[in-house]
Amino acid sequence: MDSHWRHLPAPARPIAAAARAAVLAAQAPDGDAFDAAATELARLDPAQTGLVLGTATRLLLEQAHPDGLDGDDVRAVLQRCVRSAAAWHPDVDPHVVLYLLAGALGVLEEDGAPPPEPGVLARHAALLLADLLGSRPPDKVLTAALTEIEHTQLND
Repeated sequence: MDSHWRHLPAPARPIAAAARAAVLAAQAPDGDAFDAAATELARLDPAQTGLVLGTATRLLLEQAHPDGLDGDDVRAVLQRCVRSAAAWHPDVDPHVVLYLLAGALGVLEEDGAPPPEPGVLARHAALLLADLLGSRPPDKVLTAALTEIEHTQLND
């Protein structure tokens, strides 16, 4: 297990390690490393993984837009993420990225259609986080997301 995550509760460690590996591979961009890391991320509990990745996404969006986001901001994030990922990962799907953005912002409206598969969500969440982070490593935002989740769970 990655020593970066020894301070985390046992269930959170594999999520943090796999998310970190997938985001770093996307930032590289290293297609083989990304495929391996995203596959590992997709093997983990989709509800827990989605909570961590969604919280990290929301934190980064709030950090980048402290006065709030509007439709143009969301469109810009979507376009930038899809364009940068498409250059090396042609399977990027803008609808999945939009789904992740809406979910992270708490505005996802369930319309009865099945959600994307967990593996597709994990892969695209790593691409989105890599885009939002730029060249910054993912450790800090993943730790912040896990801390926020822990505080929320303790206070509920």
